[in-house]
Amino acid sequence: MTDPQRPDINSIHTSEELRRWYWLKAELVVYCRQHSIPYSAGKFELIDRIAHYLDTGEIPRSRRKRATSTFDWAHETLTLDTVITDSYRNNENVRAFMVRQVGTGFRFHMEFMAWMKANNGKTLRDAVIAWQKMANKRADANHQTKIAHHNQYNQYLRDFFANNPALTMKEARRCWLYKRSSPTENGGHAYHPDDLIALEQEP
Repeated sequence: MTDPQRPDINSIHTSEELRRWYWLKAELVVYCRQHSIPYSAGKFELIDRIAHYLDTGEIPRSRRKRATSTFDWAHETLTLDTVITDSYRNNENVRAFMVRQVGTGFRFHMEFMAWMKANNGKTLRDAVIAWQKMANKRADANHQTKIAHHNQYNQYLRDFFANNPALTMKEARRCWLYKRSSPTENGGHAYHPDDLIALEQEP
């Protein structure tokens, strides 16, 4: 469901206009399906694919590479010397291994999953060390986890409360809805003090 102020994505005809608005991934996937554009990708890659299609009329190919490894992460016996392959997947087999190594506090959080994806060729020994370092950082009361660039909502909330600590989550969400319903020049939807105008409008 789109916001009332935003245009329907099917009414967009140029990449420039596409990038001015905030789109839900579900909207992008539906559009891609309608136009036979590969849709198995992250949100920003989908925007790039649709932008290419709008500007050229060509259906872009998926850039995702197929795994070259046949290692079965769901069923193989895992050890500290197991090499992280391009077929790696987060699953219960990996979770059980990590719990044995670091304890029941293990979680597949975003930082760790990104590390696993970026470190093909290293071993699970390296992964255990990396997770423990991340856990130590998270234990610091002053530490803030890094928010992935595509998670604009969480970044918006963090910046909103950093600037408006006395306001509520309800007010933050009203400002976010105002922000994502508005076009931008650079495609970003970061918090700005002017967004507080949303609190002066009828809910």
